[in-house]
Amino acid sequence: MACFVVPGAVAVVTTVLRKRFPRGYHIDWLNIMLWGGVVALAVEHIAHQEIVPYPPFLTAGLLEVLPEMLSIGVPMTIFVVIAWAIMVVIANRVKLTEKEKYIAKA
Repeated sequence: MACFVVPGAVAVVTTVLRKRFPRGYHIDWLNIMLWGGVVALAVEHIAHQEIVPYPPFLTAGLLEVLPEMLSIGVPMTIFVVIAWAIMVVIANRVKLTEKEKYIAKA
């Protein structure tokens, strides 16, 4: 019901602070992955009427929402960050390898 809140909070922070991350971290990749997941989950929850366009917005109470955020939202966010980190490591290694090949030819 509110599992998208955790990646949404991380996405807000990384979007606001994106200029502070070094270019090699490809923080935009993480933002795209997080925001894409948030939008997809929000649409799914709206389709199942778990989110409504009027207060309190979530159809469940805090006692139902908090465990879901902890059991689904946190692990989902961690896995997205791990996938992003793997992508960054691979991209930077490929870039380094291409640079080494260029230097060796020169």
